[in-house]
Amino acid sequence: MKREPDRLVLFTDAVVAIAITLLVLPLVEITSEPGSEPARELVAHHWPQIFSFLLSFAVIAHLWFTHHRLFENVKQYNGTLVTLNMAWLLTIVILPFPTELVGRPGDDHFTQFFYIGTITVSSMLLTAITLLVHGSPELAVEAQGLSRPVVLRAITPTVVLLIALVLSPFISYWGLLLLLVSPLAQRIR
Repeated sequence: MKREPDRLVLFTDAVVAIAITLLVLPLVEITSEPGSEPARELVAHHWPQIFSFLLSFAVIAHLWFTHHRLFENVKQYNGTLVTLNMAWLLTIVILPFPTELVGRPGDDHFTQFFYIGTITVSSMLLTAITLLVHGSPELAVEAQGLSRPVVLRAITPTVVLLIALVLSPFISYWGLLLLLVSPLAQRIR
């Protein structure tokens, strides 16, 4: 029996949309506090929370786009794919929590590890899904599985994030900038 991935993709899209929406709720709470400051002061005073929101919005959007591109190559699913996808969704719905912690004042190494670690695990799960589809021709649109560039695009960010995670005690969140070199590394064959 062929199991087309449409329902799985629609469910995934809905969960990601909810997670990305949850990111803004702490900012909404700030504006509704009694005796709220004028808008300019409010933004200036809460820029770490605003920055962490924008960063996590971009991260979740990038992870969703990667998932979306991957599932364009999936013609059916199996139990392993569903399990990996659900684990990936768990990392997405967890991300608003460390995002809120990132927006707090201070430079806490646990928060850095938690935030970067969550993103890294999410990327690892996308890589695992990619490798599963690549190694299971019955799941892939193409009979030979996924192409080498598709697999490389999945592995490279995970490697870069693992490096950023290891370096986080020394360079804080700046290690995430390594993701900017990820497309360059993917072009090297």
